[in-house]
Amino acid sequence: MKWSPWLIAALALAPLVFSLPADAQARIRDVVDVQGVRENDLVGYGIVVGLNGTGDTVRNSPFTEDSLTHLLERLGVNVQGEQIKPKNVAAVLVTASLPPFSRKGSSIDVNIASIGDATSLEGGTLILTPLKAGDNEIYAVAQGSIIVSGIDVKAQGARETRGSPTTGSVPNGAKVEREVNYDFNRNELISLALRSPDFTTAARIEDTINAALGVPLASMRDPGTIELDLRGISESPARLLASIENLSVEVASPARIVIDEKSGTIVLGEDVTISRVAIAQGNIAIKVRETPVASQPNPFARGESMVLPRSEITITQTGNSNIAMLDPNVTLSQLIAGLNALGVSPQEMADIIRSMKAAGAIHADLVIR
Repeated sequence: MKWSPWLIAALALAPLVFSLPADAQARIRDVVDVQGVRENDLVGYGIVVGLNGTGDTVRNSPFTEDSLTHLLERLGVNVQGEQIKPKNVAAVLVTASLPPFSRKGSSIDVNIASIGDATSLEGGTLILTPLKAGDNEIYAVAQGSIIVSGIDVKAQGARETRGSPTTGSVPNGAKVEREVNYDFNRNELISLALRSPDFTTAARIEDTINAALGVPLASMRDPGTIELDLRGISESPARLLASIENLSVEVASPARIVIDEKSGTIVLGEDVTISRVAIAQGNIAIKVRETPVASQPNPFARGESMVLPRSEITITQTGNSNIAMLDPNVTLSQLIAGLNALGVSPQEMADIIRSMKAAGAIHADLVIR
């Protein structure tokens, strides 16, 4: 079998490819979630004050005026019949995540987003806002100065915006007022849910837990669930999980190739294999040149001047057309390294990978974003 020069260059660069074992070591806590132990989403409607003329306008956001009126009335200020048209107030939605086992008085971060026509929340202060969960119960209240990452600079005849100045955050801006009633230590059966379901990984987690405890407590129910039977165990469920969550297990990674066409990024797994295949890669350039010719009648002859089209089409091939036969022992990472060294663009690499996948030469899942 004859090897082409570009393939020899690809294989020569094989030592530059960092090789990892097919199955990487990971802690159990990093690959599973404990069923029932999760965050709860919170949301609330609030008012931001103190803006430097960048708030909502009454014409486009009448609800902002209504909210400010109700707020002032609750504070004992009578504004009935008054026309309030402030430019330093904005209506916002406040969102947060309530961590599991949060206790009263603990602080959580909140995110702020404008829902009116405010141009910026920079310098604003969020007024006391109740945050509710899906059961319509208040679990936290938020208040504080807003941190905005985006900027909005205006000058006479020009304006520049970077990021999103109408969104922001308040670190530790909410206090938990209600706890989620969940007695974890009363569980007799605990389910561990794999974040990426896989038969091999689930079986290895089961074997690792049973070997570490010396008792067959873990059983694989399906590729995404390992069940722990704690009946007859004197140790508390929380203490038991603390003793197994840091155990190392080999995680079986799927053979997958991810191509991001916008950024030109190609990510491939270590288990991607290639069958025997021939590859031809080259660029074709088509050049069309128009050279119109003017045709005029002879002197004293009847006729009209005309412009006659004359086109010239040239087809050339830029670069070298490379054809190579790949053995099964050549990995895709070696092929990518060689193509990268030869200056092949990420878009051309993606086209080559797609063509090899269509030909059945790549044994992996292809994900294109």
